Amino acid sequence: MFMQVKKIVFILLIGMLLACLYPVISQAADNLNNYTEMIPKFNTSIAIVGSIIILLLGLFVWEPVPIGIIALAVPVILVALNLWTKVSNEQALSGFSNSATVTIMAMFVLSRGIQNSGAVQLLGNKLESFTGDNQKKQVGTITAITGFIASIINNTPVVAAFVPMVTNLGRRTKVSPSKLLIPLSYASMLGGTITLLGTSTNILASQVSARLINHPFGMFEFTKLGIIVFGVGFIYLVTVGYYLIPERIKVESKSLLKDYKMEKFLTEVKIDDNSPLLGKSIGEAFKNLDKDLDVIQMTREGEQFMEPLDVKTIRAGDHLVIRAAKETLLKFIKNKGISLLLDIKINQNQLEDSVQGQKIIEVVIPDNSFMTGQTINNVNFLERYDASLLAIKHNEKISYKNLKSFRLKSGNVLLLLVTDATLKRLDNNMSFIIEDDVERPNYSSSKIFLALGILLSVIILASMNIISIAIATLGGVIAMVATNLVKPNEVYEAINWEVVFLLAGLIPLGVAIEQTGTAQFIASQLLQVTGIFPPVVILGIFYYFTVLLTNIISNNATAVLMIPVAVNAAEQIGANPFAFVLAVTFAASAAFSSPIGYQTNLMIYGPGGYRFRDFIRVGAPLEIILAIIVPLFISIFWGI
Repeated sequence: MFMQVKKIVFILLIGMLLACLYPVISQAADNLNNYTEMIPKFNTSIAIVGSIIILLLGLFVWEPVPIGIIALAVPVILVALNLWTKVSNEQALSGFSNSATVTIMAMFVLSRGIQNSGAVQLLGNKLESFTGDNQKKQVGTITAITGFIASIINNTPVVAAFVPMVTNLGRRTKVSPSKLLIPLSYASMLGGTITLLGTSTNILASQVSARLINHPFGMFEFTKLGIIVFGVGFIYLVTVGYYLIPERIKVESKSLLKDYKMEKFLTEVKIDDNSPLLGKSIGEAFKNLDKDLDVIQMTREGEQFMEPLDVKTIRAGDHLVIRAAKETLLKFIKNKGISLLLDIKINQNQLEDSVQGQKIIEVVIPDNSFMTGQTINNVNFLERYDASLLAIKHNEKISYKNLKSFRLKSGNVLLLLVTDATLKRLDNNMSFIIEDDVERPNYSSSKIFLALGILLSVIILASMNIISIAIATLGGVIAMVATNLVKPNEVYEAINWEVVFLLAGLIPLGVAIEQTGTAQFIASQLLQVTGIFPPVVILGIFYYFTVLLTNIISNNATAVLMIPVAVNAAEQIGANPFAFVLAVTFAASAAFSSPIGYQTNLMIYGPGGYRFRDFIRVGAPLEIILAIIVPLFISIFWGI
C-alpha cells in the first residue's frame, strides 16, 4: 500500500513539473523554429574567416612571437584574401584610427600621470598603518582600494604600482604575500567593470557595440552592475576565497636565496698563488667560455666587488662567488689553480653589503616590457644595469642554467644582485616591477590634486557628451604633459604598444566576422545546442563561454570575437542585443581561473609563488557565481 502511494505521489509530482515547464518548453521551441529559418549557409567566406580565427587562437596560445605582432599580420591577411573576407584597405587599417585605440593609448598616459603624482603610492603607503597584521583586514583593504582606483584608471598600472607594496606589507607583517596578491589582481579586474575607463576592454566593447547596434557605453551606464559584481567579488575574497588561497611563500624565510634554493648553484672559490689566471682580467678568464658559469662577486682584502667585474685583474688570494652547477664548476677549475671553499656556505648576508648598497632583489617583467621576447644577451642587460643574474622564475619553475639565453616572457621574475644605483635605475624604468622597498621622493599634495583634477575633467567632459571620450582623453594627455606630471619622453614609455597593436589588428577582424556572416553562422551553431533554453539561460551560457575563452586568450581579443556572435545570437532569438553585449563585456574581464588570461594575473604569478592550479581553485568558483549573478541582474536592469 505504501509503495503504491509513493508511485502515485511520484507521478503527480512529475505531472506538476511538466505542467510548470510546458510554457517554457513551448516558448523555447517557438524561438528555435524562428531562428533555424535564419541560419546562414556555410560558404567559402565563412570557412576562410573561421580558419583565420582558429589560426589566430592557436598562435595566441602558443605565442611564438608577442601577440601584438601576431595581430599586426591580420589586416594584411584580410586584404590579401579580400575576395572572401570582404575587407577593404580602409577597413583593414581602421583599427589604427579607431576611437577605441586612441582612447586606450591616452588612458595609459593618464594612468602614468596619476602614478607620477604619487596618488596611488600614497594610498598604498597607508595600508600597513590601517591594517596592521590582521590578514583579513589586509585582504579587504587591498581589495577595496585597488577596486576603487581601477574603476577610474587602467587597472594594469595600478597592479604594477601595488605589487611591491603588497609584497613588502606581507613580509613585514608576517603574512604570506601569496594570500594578498591574488586578491590584488582579482580586485583590479572587478573594479575595472565599474566605469567605462576601468579597462581597455570596456572602451573597445563600447566601440564595437556602437558599430553593431548603434549603442556605445555611457561613462557610468553599467556602474550599478559593476558595483554589484565588485561587491560579490569582495565578499567572496574575504570569506571563501581567503581560505582557498594557499600560502606558497613562507613568511618565516627572510632569504631569497633560500626561497630560490640557490645553495646548489653558488660556490665560493679562492685563487691560488700558482694559478695560470693571475694577471688576467675576469672578462678574459671567464667570459669566453662555452660553460654556463658566471662570477657574481669578488672579495679582495675584505672589500666586495660586483658587476661590472670584467676589467678586474685576478690576483692571488682573491675570493670569487661563482654561479654554476657543481659539475660545470669542477670541470672549469681543473688545472686552473683554483681552490673550492666548500666549508663556506653562501648566504644572503654574505652577498649583500649595506655599506656598498649591494642587495638581492626580485624583478618582474610586465607585459609591456622591452624585455619580453628577448634574452639577457640580446639586450646586454647585465652590462647595461651592472647587475648579476642568479636565477629566473617562470610559471611554477625556476631556471638556474643557460640564463643568458633564456627567452623572457611577461610574468617572469629575475633574481638579481644589484647596487642601490642599479635599483633606482630599474625602478625608474616602466619595463620592470621591483619586488622591494625603493626610496621614492616625497609627493606633494598639489601634484596629486592636479592629476586628479585633470582626470576628473576628462570624466566630466566625456560623461556629459560635451566632447567625445577620445578627444577628452587626448586633452587630458596634453594637460598632463603641460603640467609636467608626465614628461614628453614618458608618453611613449607609458603606452602599452602590445595592446595598441592587438586592437589595430583585431578590430578589422571583427568587421570581417560581421560582414561575411561568420558571426551569424557561429551564433546559429551555438543556438542549435542552447536554443531550447529561455533567453536568460542562453545569456548565462554566452557569459560562461566567453569566460572560458578569455582564460585562454586576451580579454580584448575575446571581446572582438564574441560581441558580434552574441549580437547575432540575440537577434536570432528576438532578445535584447545590448544585454548580450554587456554579458560578453563583463565576461571578458573575468579571467579568474588562469594566470595567462589577464595581464594582472601574469604580473602576480611569479611574485606570489603560485601554481597554475591555484588560480583554478580560487577563480573557478567566483566565475561560476558571477555566471549566475551577471545575467540575472542584466535581465533585471536592461531586460532580455
